[in-house]
Amino acid sequence: MATTAQALAKKILNNSVIPALDSIGLGGQAAYELVLGTAIQESRLMYRRQTGGGPALGLWQMEPFTFNDIWQGFVLNQPSLIRPMTLLLSGNRPVPQTLIGNDRFAAAMCRLLYRRIPEELPDAGDLEGQAAYWKQYYNTPKGAGQEEEYIANWKHYVDHDLFKES
Repeated sequence: MATTAQALAKKILNNSVIPALDSIGLGGQAAYELVLGTAIQESRLMYRRQTGGGPALGLWQMEPFTFNDIWQGFVLNQPSLIRPMTLLLSGNRPVPQTLIGNDRFAAAMCRLLYRRIPEELPDAGDLEGQAAYWKQYYNTPKGAGQEEEYIANWKHYVDHDLFKES
């Protein structure tokens, strides 16, 4: 029987991560795992505003500066992304606050942050590699998060059968 945390991870994976990443053509097992793991680590799949009053928004805790950089500097320069990303907005404007209530759009924005990195994603199932990749490119070396924490959170939220059932 799945825990509440595992049920929440399954819901976010199936309702937000997989549909979002597939809709922008950047899905696949390794991407699903990394994007889900990022949300688990950043917000425990619960916090839509940064605790302590910081600027980060949504389950992926993306800061407005990062959002604007990805939207203006990447999405608008990639014709193949404009339409699918606009469809994920469901008629709303692309503003950072969208990350709070539109988990599909927020998952896609997280994936696009990783897409801009020249280094390939870690392989599916490589939890240590994913933790290191998240730390280097999402949390950054100066960020407070730790790879060990990412791994522990993943193991708490993700049942070993989660992706078999997706």
